[in-house]
Amino acid sequence: MRDEQFLTTEEVMDYLQVNLRTIYRLIKAGRIPAVRVGRQWRFHKKDIDAWLDENRTTAPAPRSRPIRTRRPRVLVVDDEQIVRDLLQVTLSGAEYDVDAAAGGAEAIERLQNSTYDLLITDVRMPGTDGLAVVRAARRLSSSLSIVIITGASSEAVAIEAINLGVNGYLTKPFGVERVLAVAARALGPAATTIG
Repeated sequence: MRDEQFLTTEEVMDYLQVNLRTIYRLIKAGRIPAVRVGRQWRFHKKDIDAWLDENRTTAPAPRSRPIRTRRPRVLVVDDEQIVRDLLQVTLSGAEYDVDAAAGGAEAIERLQNSTYDLLITDVRMPGTDGLAVVRAARRLSSSLSIVIITGASSEAVAIEAINLGVNGYLTKPFGVERVLAVAARALGPAATTIG
């Protein structure tokens, strides 16, 4: 019996430091061999390592992005008070300016009246759900970084989120470290602040 290590899609995202859209593009292009297990993808770690080795020398230099001279502004949207509070405290402590909305309609109103660098929204909310918020946000700004929060992984939601250009996701339950890593990755190098 061979001892092969398999990784989940989320583990590959963390390992490669890429978003879900990139993972699906690599699978579709046949660049990373993946095994379908039910509705989930599984990856051989050795295949991922081989892909990394192959692309280390051929990867283009990262694009230069301007360094922000202000704290990034974040809008957190979740109908659960405890989740909103956790995200607000975590992100505020990491030098983000954070606003919060208890639902989709309130979030859309805030997006229409203010400028944000990052939107973090729950997918399942009563009334206006998170995907409606994402669609509205995309109509207002194509450059807004977006992270979705989901309690249960759904292939249909993941596909729609990818089509809408979502930059990352958080799966409940999540911890402080994961929130900060996903927010930083979604904002990219421009998340660095001065002063």
